[in-house]
Formats: sequence, C-alpha cells, structure tokens
Amino acid sequence: MIQLHIIVSGKVQSVGYRYFSQMKAVQYGVTGWARNVSDDTVEICALGTKDQLDPFIEDLRRGNPFSKILNLEITEKEQSDHFQSFTIKY
Repeated sequence: MIQLHIIVSGKVQSVGYRYFSQMKAVQYGVTGWARNVSDDTVEICALGTKDQLDPFIEDLRRGNPFSKILNLEITEKEQSDHFQSFTIKY
C-alpha cells in the first residue's frame, strides 16, 4: 500500500471538491481523508495501491466542473495510517 499526502491548490473550496474527492476515492477503493485548509487549499491523505491511486490522482487533477485546479503537490509518505474508508474532515 502507498500513502500519499496531497495539497490541491486553485479554486477548490466552496465548490464541492472534498465531496468530489470522496466520491472518486470510493470509486477506486482509496481510503483516507480530505479537508479544507485555511490557505484555501484542500489537503488529502490517500492510501491505496498504485493501480488505485493513479486514476484517483488523474481525476483530482481534472477536478469537478466547479473547480479550477492549479497544482497538486504530492508527497509519498511511509504508511503509518490504516483507514476503513475515505472521510471528509471538518
């Protein structure tokens, strides 16, 4: 399993982006979480196989129709978490 820390910048708050990321995570079997950050980015922790994470990341890059993605900063972390599902943190 691969654990990724992702920071998504652009127009990603108040446009349903966290819910979009949750929907895509469920679609691909990715677990983890997404939350808004005070600097107007969205932070995502994602856990899955390469085959699960590759299409998930591609969809994150595209975004939903209401978002405008400027950048994805992706860092691979040593797996330290075990998630049962993909949740939205508040």
